[in-house]
Amino acid sequence: MVPHAALALLPWNRAGTAKRRAMAIRLLDPATIGQIAAGEVIERPASVVKELVENALDAGARRIAVRVRGGGLESIEVADDGAGIVPAEVAAALVRHATSKLPDAGGLAAVATLGFRGEGLASVAAVARTTVSSRVAGNEIATAVDAFGEEIGLPYPAPGPIGTRVVVNDLFANVPARREYLRTPGAEFTRIAQWLATMALAYPAVGFTLEHDGRRVFAFAPDGDPAPRLRHTFGTPADGMLRVHGSSDRIAVDGWISAPGDDRPDRRAQVLFVNGRLLRSTLLSGAWTGAYRTFAMTGRYPYGVLFVDVAPDEVDPNVHPTKSDVRLRFGERVNAVVREAMGTALRAAATARLERAISFAPHVSGEHADLPATAEALDPQWSGSLVEASAPASSLRVLAQVDRTFVLATDGKAVVLIDQHAAHERVVYEELMTNVERAAPGEPLLMPYTFEVRPDQERALEASRDALVATGLVVEPFGERAYRIVATPAHTTHAGRTRAFDLAGFLDGLDDDGPALDARHAVWASLACHSVARAGDPLVYAEMVTLLERLQQCANPMHCPHGRPTIVRLEPDAIARLFKRI
Repeated sequence: MVPHAALALLPWNRAGTAKRRAMAIRLLDPATIGQIAAGEVIERPASVVKELVENALDAGARRIAVRVRGGGLESIEVADDGAGIVPAEVAAALVRHATSKLPDAGGLAAVATLGFRGEGLASVAAVARTTVSSRVAGNEIATAVDAFGEEIGLPYPAPGPIGTRVVVNDLFANVPARREYLRTPGAEFTRIAQWLATMALAYPAVGFTLEHDGRRVFAFAPDGDPAPRLRHTFGTPADGMLRVHGSSDRIAVDGWISAPGDDRPDRRAQVLFVNGRLLRSTLLSGAWTGAYRTFAMTGRYPYGVLFVDVAPDEVDPNVHPTKSDVRLRFGERVNAVVREAMGTALRAAATARLERAISFAPHVSGEHADLPATAEALDPQWSGSLVEASAPASSLRVLAQVDRTFVLATDGKAVVLIDQHAAHERVVYEELMTNVERAAPGEPLLMPYTFEVRPDQERALEASRDALVATGLVVEPFGERAYRIVATPAHTTHAGRTRAFDLAGFLDGLDDDGPALDARHAVWASLACHSVARAGDPLVYAEMVTLLERLQQCANPMHCPHGRPTIVRLEPDAIARLFKRI
């Protein structure tokens, strides 16, 4: 412990500094200015790679090679085959605020390049020994310039191909304190590798290679094929990612997103590019949440990469020294376009998965409608085999109810299991959504149902009443902590049965849906959850067939409103593995 008397002697003590004589205001020297500015742009070795690679892309490079030693602290080399720099301007490229990408202040209103501040090369040279060598088409030799701190050397001839090569040695050599804040060389290189592989996603027509300590880490060919880059960034599940595409009024979105059920514990794998610029912000996280509202489970997050193109005059990238964030003039409109594009891809994928998983047999009616779903009494045409020889191979036959929880079916090629509660919940949820869209009035009850609530339930119910009324469930106050239900949702199908509404469970579950659903959808999902068949409820054969037919008509038949799967298909090879046949 430092005694109180000694605190005043410490140089950072506020009381001590307050007694000092006021210092004269003076202009900072160029070296100090350079290091302060460089500290805003160059945070670590990955920052150097970012600035140099973005310069290469702005120069129209088709191939970019990055070579790193010692995690980037010893050396970083970035070489490209872009347009290059004319000999008379190589030295000027290292001067602060010198750039070829911004003609005047008016250009800030519509920036169309990754760089525009004129700070990248100057900031690198301010904290490391830097050599820039460049050659343009028509010249037989390159021109090179050395720089360190505020010193920029004279140009000199050097060998080299068309394009630009920048070599950075001894990063933070003149600011050794900055090295203390860096991690190990291996950790710093991991940042470089992750950033470069992610950046490569947006430029599939550009070849990227990365070497570390003389060993090649990856090489992406400039062939326009995104598959190897997606697998490298997201792993083997990338093979099942969904393509996203959409556009509307000066906004276009493209990309790949994870299929429902393939998710991560956080948002870090949600990659966003705006006009080719990789962002670190959660600018469009609301679009992800909205699109996956009932496709992802609570507490789990989808992943993927989105490329959003917006008119340059509607984007402001001049909000951060590292250009890692932007402001959108019409952010809500961009969010809506992105959300709709992702939602369209998810709905189309759900329909395709359903078609691959099941195809429904004709509905059973008449005298056999109430037969129990046992293997001995499935339908009037039962012949002892799971699928008759004359039946279409794609038709699904309901076989039985398993453990009063799952519907067992087959198409003769695979076994299909349907979670009866999740499936029924999805059916009723979408019917409630239809009521909301059509503003369908509720069906009045002849005898209103009266109930009482606890104080905590009363707060949740009051906050939910408007959302309930939108679906047709009209709840009115009826005294102190007492309410009555005077109308119920119309046009909802309960798989051929009328089930008592679990009011207590609904009230207790209003706050349990978590961040995946907004307040209104959480209420509707909870309403559906507590008004349908549950695990343990017996279903007769006709009820199961009706449930599956209704499920087939849903926009998202593969997941319940909370993101749990409704259908699981066991292919023959999976079954064979269970029996140790393969």
